[in-house]
Amino acid sequence: MQTPTLTTERLLLREWTPVDLADILRIFGDEETNHFLPWYPLKTMEEAAAFFAERLALQADGGLHAALCLRESGEIIGYLNVSSEPACDLGYGLLGSHRGKGYVTEAALAVLDHLTAQGLPYVTATHDVENSKSGAVMQRLGMDYQYSYLEHWQPKNIPVVFRLYLKSLDGREHPFPLYWEQSQIHFVEGL
Repeated sequence: MQTPTLTTERLLLREWTPVDLADILRIFGDEETNHFLPWYPLKTMEEAAAFFAERLALQADGGLHAALCLRESGEIIGYLNVSSEPACDLGYGLLGSHRGKGYVTEAALAVLDHLTAQGLPYVTATHDVENSKSGAVMQRLGMDYQYSYLEHWQPKNIPVVFRLYLKSLDGREHPFPLYWEQSQIHFVEGL
């Protein structure tokens, strides 16, 4: 999957470049932004360069990795990712001063439209049950709750209950049992 350049009313989504290392450190090094994410916040420019090379450059993992920028100023305020198959997992992060303004929903809707046009059948997304604001974004995107499961999250080495959401992009049903089958503790909540 290639990262397209997409514009919305207020945002520009584009590929990350080596020029963005200071912003990568600022965003992926922010404690609050990264609290619910499966990595420790970055601390140095060297870590930012390694993170760029391993996770963001040229879609190293075959996924889509977009810098989320304010359209008027070009300021990078967060990111939006979609992993490669089978999960096609949607992930996002936004600096605290930009939360609560609908930016992630606006960006994700543009990406979902693009992925639908590209023929991707579905996307999934998960959130820590302690991060209900992320779950609210998934609901605003029209994603449907599937199930919850316990995962011992690495590298942070903590138990986390996740809620899995799925959005069909082709109008078909897409059962996604992967995390259910991987976790010994899984259940459906009455949300």
